[in-house]
Amino acid sequence: MTAGFLQDIRYGLRTLAKNPGFALAAVVALALGIGVNTAIFSLADAVLFRDFAVHEPERLVALYTISTADSKISSTSYPDFLDYANLKEIFSGLLAYARIPVAVNPARHTESLWAEVVSGNYFDVLG
Repeated sequence: MTAGFLQDIRYGLRTLAKNPGFALAAVVALALGIGVNTAIFSLADAVLFRDFAVHEPERLVALYTISTADSKISSTSYPDFLDYANLKEIFSGLLAYARIPVAVNPARHTESLWAEVVSGNYFDVLG
């Protein structure tokens, strides 16, 4: 098996030496593919796989409202948020956020994006 593998390697190198244009194109394609793959994985790692860069992330909790009619999770109302925020003996800080669709019009081309509307103390609570 080893001898056959070495023969294949020698044959491949001879073929690439006979066609330097193809060899250059193959090397450039591999370099671009590896570079793009590395860049995408680095971005995904930073955005998707890392913990939040907040002070004491193990102390973060999420509060949700569950509908009594159909037991589905829904948004908490602003009056309920204010009531929870006044419970100083339970929470050291409370923030609110909502994810909303927005339309952005750069250079007369409208795009639909997602944005978050956050409470004024958002960054203070997250540290």
